[in-house]
Amino acid sequence: MSGAWEFWIDRGGTFTDIVARRPDGGVETHKLLSENPERYKDAAVQGIHELMGAGAEFPEGSIRAVKMGTTVATNALLERKGERVLLVITKGFRDLLEIGYQARPKLFDLEIKRPDLLYERTVEMDERLDAEGAVLEALDEEALRAGMQAGFDDGIRAVAIAGLHGYLNPVHEARAAEIAREIGFTQVSVSSDVSRLAKLVGRGDTTVVDAYLSPILRRYVDQVAGALDMGRACERLLFMQSNGGLTDASLFHGRDAILSGPAGGIVGMVKTAEAAGFDRLIGFDMGGTSTDVSHYAGDYERSFETEVAGVRMRAPMMDIHTVAAGGGSICSFRDGRYQVGPESAGADPGPACYRRGGPLTVTDCNVMLGKLNPDHFPHVFGLNGDQPLDADVVRTKFAMLAAEIAEATGQALQSPEAVAEGFLRIAVDNMANAIKKISVQRGHDVTQYTLQCFGGAGGQHACLVADALGMTRVFVHPYAGVLSAYGMGLAEIRAMREVQLDAALEDQDAAGKALADIENTAREEVLSQGVATVRIEARAHLRYEGSHQALEVPYGSVSKMRADFEAAHKQRFGFVSPERGVMFEMLSVEAIGETGEAPGATMQGGDGAETARIPVHLDEAWQEVPLYDRATLGVGAKVMGPAVITEATGTNMIEPGWRAEVDSFGNLVLERVTEMARARAAGTEADPVLLEVFNNLFMSVADQM
Repeated sequence: MSGAWEFWIDRGGTFTDIVARRPDGGVETHKLLSENPERYKDAAVQGIHELMGAGAEFPEGSIRAVKMGTTVATNALLERKGERVLLVITKGFRDLLEIGYQARPKLFDLEIKRPDLLYERTVEMDERLDAEGAVLEALDEEALRAGMQAGFDDGIRAVAIAGLHGYLNPVHEARAAEIAREIGFTQVSVSSDVSRLAKLVGRGDTTVVDAYLSPILRRYVDQVAGALDMGRACERLLFMQSNGGLTDASLFHGRDAILSGPAGGIVGMVKTAEAAGFDRLIGFDMGGTSTDVSHYAGDYERSFETEVAGVRMRAPMMDIHTVAAGGGSICSFRDGRYQVGPESAGADPGPACYRRGGPLTVTDCNVMLGKLNPDHFPHVFGLNGDQPLDADVVRTKFAMLAAEIAEATGQALQSPEAVAEGFLRIAVDNMANAIKKISVQRGHDVTQYTLQCFGGAGGQHACLVADALGMTRVFVHPYAGVLSAYGMGLAEIRAMREVQLDAALEDQDAAGKALADIENTAREEVLSQGVATVRIEARAHLRYEGSHQALEVPYGSVSKMRADFEAAHKQRFGFVSPERGVMFEMLSVEAIGETGEAPGATMQGGDGAETARIPVHLDEAWQEVPLYDRATLGVGAKVMGPAVITEATGTNMIEPGWRAEVDSFGNLVLERVTEMARARAAGTEADPVLLEVFNNLFMSVADQM
């Protein structure tokens, strides 16, 4: 299939981004609204049709591969629209997952609202293992079958099975799974398969998530596979997992899909930046619904215990911090303060400027300030998807909001531009605080890093976010607006396996045996997907004896692992304890198989002359600033701010004091060339913008404490 198409797709909450490699090797990009029920059923399939120009049926052998990240599982979790689930758990622990760890993540909330449980009812297994995995009480199969049958008769078709100490000996879980399949359950998730680690709460929750989401995901995968005519028109369908690796559609499970799209962005960020010589990165992925931030200093950072939408999970995921401040985050005036998010306008109706009756959002702030210009933006809006952005409705709504704020505060009427700037400042502060959580609060000097900016809305705010953090360099790839999709093409097939190991660091026999078992399993999974060669990376998760905080280091000799652990402990916590013993908590391996090289960005270039001058509101006044088309900027071209650089998949605002230069790879490298002006002092009157800024700062301090 050398003369076939290949597609890399990120189905986000607002937009679906597609990067396509044509049969001739050229690359195209495409962007559609993820939800447009009047025009199409699925944005990914619609985009493939539009790029190929295919009719109702794809030609035989026309698609080599589709590599895809999707928010289908994430949205189902957020909206609580998954499958009905029956939880099967050891007798006496019926309420364990509801009780959880009794953590109080929001210390200052007077009313604690717990998220809804994902499972509908519980059946207790009358069985017991000891802490070594030996059977103390055999499984009462008759009672278990009766309880499960009652759930099945009530219409439940998904079951999650989690037994106490089941990770050590899955004998009872395996038998319960057999009984479930005999009864007729179509989704059977077993904790010893899903997450073979200690801690029944996290393991049980992960198993419930898998049972809750896998049927939804399977229906979506089957729908896409059917639309692509797998086997005849399309050769391979791969999905991005939360851990940053691709896997065959048949092996894609609910537990692996939570960060499917953002993980592609991390891979794209790392691969493109390292090629350009940057190896210390802060990822800033601003989309329509939210902003994802990440840290990279030579290795992918993964979390093995994560909470998403109020649900705990023990599964390897890219360590990504998300804040509800995307382009579609709703701007409102409540409780005497300007507030941005957490609600989002999504793809439908979208921001006010999308011509679907939506509310004012961060995107509308940029339209109001001239940073997004309807004359130089694709005509893909309105009910028929063929109209430009509507700047008039934005101006009208901001004028109305300014009047509302003046009436509520008793202060002088502000201009619509000043109101938009206030909301933008809050959004930037929210994003900067999110970056501090994954960098400064973990001992990293963020000023020594490059801010890699991507996502459809990232380029509009990158300089402002960098200034808020004291960073002086921003990196923008030619495909930054669709980098999560581009990352799908750069990613490898990966399989990860973990095993609990409560042993001293010096116990190399136990570690070697445990490592060999999971290494073989991971290797076989990757080889089964048609990969010729596989490389293995092994990691040890270590902690001090008597401590519960494990840190991840490469697996190696005892002395090397101890030295690496103490260096990581010193950086994270500020001290080491040479006299204390070091323990394994768990081991993990990653089997990695290459899927082929993705092409670099197509370099064009031209005379680099400005295409127009447009009005932009800066420093409380309208200014005429130059507008450039990125496609005409050749290698070495320099653009001094203030300026706007447009491209097919995004808009880049070069703020005053910044300079953009095109490097030899076609990347835009933005650097601050003048010192920042000092912030203005706050006045004595209550400023509704500063109220929200300080509210967020005080909450950030409280969280850290």
